[in-house]
Amino acid sequence: MAIAVQPSVLPVPFALGTFSTPGQAAFPGLVAGDQVLDLSRALVSAPHSVRALLERWEEELPALAALARDGAHQDRQALSGLRVHAPVEPRQVFQSGANYRQHVIDLEMAHRPPDDPRAEEEARAAVADLMDRRAAEDLPYVFTGLPSAITGPYDDVVLPAWCEKPDWELELAAVISRPAHRVPVEEALSYVAGYTIANDLTDRATVFRRDMPAIGTDWLRSKNAPGFTPLGPYLVPAAFVTDSSDLRVTLKLNGETMQDESTKDMLFGVARLISYASRTARLLPGDLLLTGSPAGNGIHRGRLLRDGDVMEGTITGLGAQRTRCVAEHTS
Repeated sequence: MAIAVQPSVLPVPFALGTFSTPGQAAFPGLVAGDQVLDLSRALVSAPHSVRALLERWEEELPALAALARDGAHQDRQALSGLRVHAPVEPRQVFQSGANYRQHVIDLEMAHRPPDDPRAEEEARAAVADLMDRRAAEDLPYVFTGLPSAITGPYDDVVLPAWCEKPDWELELAAVISRPAHRVPVEEALSYVAGYTIANDLTDRATVFRRDMPAIGTDWLRSKNAPGFTPLGPYLVPAAFVTDSSDLRVTLKLNGETMQDESTKDMLFGVARLISYASRTARLLPGDLLLTGSPAGNGIHRGRLLRDGDVMEGTITGLGAQRTRCVAEHTS
């Protein structure tokens, strides 16, 4: 059961989302102010989903702008009366790890060997220098996630019984508009339809394989439980996001601010991430690229998620999501 919320109204001409009413199938909607227009009826192409709309993004964008200006369209509904789902169902999810400078410094310090002879300040300075060199000379770290982990921006998040150390990771997510393969950095942003909010939950206890340490990380186990990626509420077109490298990412836990960082702290921006991922994979319309988590995660604060916790995540201009944690009940 989703938590009761009042969906946020965005200060942009329009955004896209996926909505439903009780007993009816979900539909792609255009959000303008506090109203939603059913695009499966309003557009000639009658898209059945936001992803179908993204398949024709360049052709449909002018029509979307025109519909947003037409405030008298008869198929508009009040946003407050609709259930808000994840804005898009991607075929692929690409996730960037260790992409925020301060976050990586905190991680390195958290896993610092107990016999490290250096003072904390000296060790922290060495990691900071390494991050600066990595941003200038190295490559991003990108792995893949499962679409089945995605849930709505106001849905409850079930914490599995096996999950020992569930943590939050609020992130900026870019949504791909057209097939992208071997894309140069200079052209990469032209493949972005828009942006949304993702909370990339992680079980810290299963990130690293205990039985086979040499293998390294286990992202399947630690990040892909059903509902571990609350997404949305909306897809905001890229034209309305002035600078993806200067957005504020904020997460509150039970009203207390935990993450509060600018995307300026990213080691690799959206363009470099898309270009890098496209060197190997073919990105498709509707695919997600999660850009990494800023500092302020629970593992560093000694406070991990538990039953009843409420997370509120916002990113500048993209709205807000609010999800409640619910412990899994096993018989």
